[in-house]
Order: sequence, then structure tokens, then C-alpha cells
Amino acid sequence: MEDQETLRNNLLDSLDQIIEQSQSSFGWKQFLQAILVSLASLFDGQQTFISVYTDAVPSWHCSTATTSSSSCTTSSSICDLPSSDWSWDAISSHTIISDWDLQCSSSFIRGIPASSYFLGSVIGGFLLGTLADSSLGRKKVLLISCITMSLASFLTIFSPNIWVYSAVRFVSGFGRSSISTCVLVLLMEKVGRKWRPRLGIMQFFFFTLGFLSLPLIAYVNRDNSWRALYLCTSIPAILYCILLQFFVSESPRWLYMHGFVEEAIAILEKSAAPNYPSELKLLLVSAGMPSEGVEETSKTNNHPYKSMKDLFAKRWAMKRTLTVMVLGFGIGMVYYGMPLGVGNLGFNIYLSVMFNALLEIPSYPITCIILERWSRKYSVLAFCLVSGICGISCAIVGNGQKGIRIGLELASFFCSRTAWNLISMFTVELFPTCVRNSATSLLRQSYVLSAVFSSILVSVGSNNGFLSYGVFGLAIFFSGFFVACLPDTRGGTLCDTMEEQEGKENMILG
Repeated sequence: MEDQETLRNNLLDSLDQIIEQSQSSFGWKQFLQAILVSLASLFDGQQTFISVYTDAVPSWHCSTATTSSSSCTTSSSICDLPSSDWSWDAISSHTIISDWDLQCSSSFIRGIPASSYFLGSVIGGFLLGTLADSSLGRKKVLLISCITMSLASFLTIFSPNIWVYSAVRFVSGFGRSSISTCVLVLLMEKVGRKWRPRLGIMQFFFFTLGFLSLPLIAYVNRDNSWRALYLCTSIPAILYCILLQFFVSESPRWLYMHGFVEEAIAILEKSAAPNYPSELKLLLVSAGMPSEGVEETSKTNNHPYKSMKDLFAKRWAMKRTLTVMVLGFGIGMVYYGMPLGVGNLGFNIYLSVMFNALLEIPSYPITCIILERWSRKYSVLAFCLVSGICGISCAIVGNGQKGIRIGLELASFFCSRTAWNLISMFTVELFPTCVRNSATSLLRQSYVLSAVFSSILVSVGSNNGFLSYGVFGLAIFFSGFFVACLPDTRGGTLCDTMEEQEGKENMILG
């Protein structure tokens, strides 16, 4: 009895230890859960970069009937030509630019839809992200986000002008704001430290699959209206929401922290390792009443925005939060800005987007290797510096060197993608369960906030590369140095409360 009591106390001392023992292997049930959760990122990736095609300025040609009698040439500005002297290469509704005659509008007007989408994502992240830590949980917030994004994407089809289009894109961005955060946290909170880097990568991989699917979908619909792209991407996303509701389970860590101990144990038992002792399961059930610390956490966590307040109430938490936000902003300037601006490089838009998406794939095994073997801090710094140097070089190289420019753009994008992978999983390890989703959400919002500015800079920088690629490079280069303010978390465990995290840090410093 004394041995069982000792074991009981040891197990309840840390939920992370329970998960380490019960989830020591990765079976097909866990794999299926990971796939179902990660699919949300696929649809997120599609909606994030769909404007590369739907909002692009389409190619045009001089009308054959007027070429001999007009000054129309391929170097002419269509805004200086009579409408009878030129025609679009595709149908007039191919993109929103040709559909609503926006070709001569200001770059600010043309950039409003993309900026609205990312602005909605920033605002939605602040309003929805912390709810995943408090009253709703990870799964419910993910479901709300997916439903809002997919329905808004479907309604985009009926937009009559750019202003309604921008408003619906804002709603879509608001909805998708918590998808990547909830997916990443859900994936990493269900497994032990051995599987966290490998499983966390799945969220990024599925986002890339969504990104990579866009060139194919756009090419198949190259002779159709831009509305066909939203139809092809929104319907599968709506159907996915049904799977999410009925087949995805909640995070056992969140359930435990909010007093739902039996539900947390039931989820862990369903996916427990085959060699997990049955008597240990019974011991967990019998000892499954929350400790005083957990009860207190669940009571005081009723306020939906308490977790956000906690991040700034303690000095160490505020320092980490602000640091990862600066890093997220700098990395996001390159990650979003580079693909959105490939049309300014004079390269084939289908191939350039495909190259960017394909280049994300090798970043995932590299991220896993780095997380398992090397320092998080110095790895993030190295990739930020290299990305910045390549981005600045891309702006300096002249328009006549298209091959070199696209090569530098791809190198900068690849390094920013890897840096984002690292800082995302780094942030999950830096904060305890009670504020983890809020902290990761703030990282994400600063990351997306940069997209609001980068999408405008892409439009403004169509005639001046340094105003786009040069600024992107400088942003990620200097933000990378802020990682020095963070402790390294390699080989550490996940904490559940602010007190536990603070005690752990004090022990390390002491």
C-alpha cells in the first residue's frame, strides 16, 4: 500500500510525467488523431495564400485589330491606352482586378483585400486565442475557427465589389486566426517529449500541403473565374468541420487543468502505449481527483482573458511574450511577403509559388534534427540572419537577373520557414499549460500582423524592390537578435501552472 501511495503521489506530482509514461509509443490511434487535427492547417494554408491568384493583376495583350494604328506595345501602361487597344489574356473575371476594373487603382486599394484578411486574423487571435486556455478549450476554438473561415470563404463567391470582398475576407481571416495555434498545441500536448518535435511538424507540413495545392487548383481553373478557386477550397473545408466535431478529442492537459480529470484520463487511456500497465491505469482513475493547485487554477481561470493577463503579470512571462512577438513579426515579414510578392519578380507565377511551397518540405526534417540535437536559440538566430541577408540581396540585385533574384527569394523564404517552425515549438515549451495557447496565439498574431504590412509593401514595392524585399530582409535580420533574451528549453518538460514554470526557472538559475 505504501508503494502504491508513493507511486500515486509521484504520478500526480506532474501531469507531464503521466503523459510520458502512458504515451511512450506512437500508435495508429494517435496517428489518426494527428492527421485529423492537422487537416485544419491544410485549409488554413489554402485561404492564406489564395489571394496570390485571385487578387493578381492578370496578363494582357495588344488587340490585333488596333496594333498597327496605335502606340500599344508590351511595355505600355494599360492605364495610358484606350480600352479598345488592349485585352486581357484570360476571361475578364479571371481575377478581382480584371473583374472589377481595378488595374488602374492605387496599390493601396488593390492591397486592401489581403490586408483585411490578415487584419482580421490579428484581431481574431486576440479575441479567440485566449479562450482556448480558459472557458472553451483547444478543440472548441479550433472548430469555431474552421467553421467561420470555411463559411466566409464560401460567401466570398457572392462578392459584388472589392469592398464587400474585403469585408468577407476580414471575417475569413478572423475565423482562421486560431487554427494554427490550436492545432500545434493540441498535437504537442497529447504526447511526451520524444514525439513533440516530430508531431508538431505535422501542423506545418499540412499547411504546406494546402499552400502547395493552390498552384494545381489555380492551374486547373486558369480559364475560370476567381470565384471557382474559393468554391474548390471552401466546400472541402466545410465538410472537414463535421469530422472535427465527431472524431477529434480535447487536450488531456487542458481537461486536467480545468478539473475534468476523468475525461483527461479516458483520452490518455484510449491512446496509451500497449505496454502501459493496466494496474497503473486503475491507479490513475482512483487517484484522479485534482490536487488543490489544479482546483484553484480551474476556479480562477473562469474569466476568459485571465490567461492573457497572466502573461503580463509576471516579469519573466512578459519578457518572453514580448520577445517571441518581436521574433514572430520579423519572421512573418519574410514568410508572407516573399510569396505574395513573387509576381513582382517577373517569373512564372505558377512555378514560383510552387517552388516556394515545395521548399517548405525539406525545412521539416531539418527542424526535427535541430530540435533534437541543437540549441533552439542559436538555431533561430542563424536562420533569421541568413534569411535577412538573402532578402536584402534580392532587393539589391537588378531586374535583369531574374534567375539570381528568384534563387535569393527562395533561400530567404526557406530560412524564414525553418525559423518559424523553430520559434513556434520553442514557444510551446516556454510557457505552461494554463497560458500556453494564449502565448502561442500572441506569437501568431504578431506573425500575421506583419502580413498586413507586407501585403501593402508588396503593392507599393512593385516598382521599387527595396521597399518590399529589402524591408523584409532588414526586419527578420534585426529581430533575430532578440532570441538572446530567451532561455533554451532543449530536453525540458512541459509545465502546467505559472508557479511550476517559475519554480523550474528558479531552480535552473539557482
